[in-house]
Amino acid sequence: MTQSTTKKLDSSQFSDAARAVVGEVDKVSAGVHSPAWIRAGALLLKAPTVFTIGTGRSGLALQMAAMRFMHLGLPTHVVGEVTAPAIGSGDVLVAASGSGSTARVVRAAQTARDQGANVIALTTAADSALAKAATEVLIIPAADKQDFDGTASVQYAGSLFEQSVLLITDALFHTLWQTSGTQARELWRLHANLE
Repeated sequence: MTQSTTKKLDSSQFSDAARAVVGEVDKVSAGVHSPAWIRAGALLLKAPTVFTIGTGRSGLALQMAAMRFMHLGLPTHVVGEVTAPAIGSGDVLVAASGSGSTARVVRAAQTARDQGANVIALTTAADSALAKAATEVLIIPAADKQDFDGTASVQYAGSLFEQSVLLITDALFHTLWQTSGTQARELWRLHANLE
């Protein structure tokens, strides 16, 4: 976008955009099937080790979720980090792909299942390869990244899915934390101190 082709911006445009983004996320949150998320939370709590995988912005959102799972005291690793160990029986892989067809994510889910681990899939596509490999499928009713016509979202690419992954996994963390009875000060002792 060059300066000569850019329209003049004003504050009302930003306000309208902020309302659109927040409104879409609210709509997606209202369409989430809560019992599936509670079942996913139960899988996380009993897992010896939790792993997360996603690519691009979905992966970044799951890295934030991984940090919160760690704050709950769950041994947690992000797939691809050099210190991530092998996944094993009873472990959980939390995998995000809007389309449910991201090759790296689907391969990891299939490997996890082959090793006896559970897979929690976050996707927009109930019939996808990722969903078929999952133990628990969490459908996020958002646009996929190729919704170029803006039929499911006015936002660019997979923005709504990626935002929803972050906010809904934060809601899951909050639910697990509140039901644990653990004080915020206790969680804080696990927070990174080498920053």
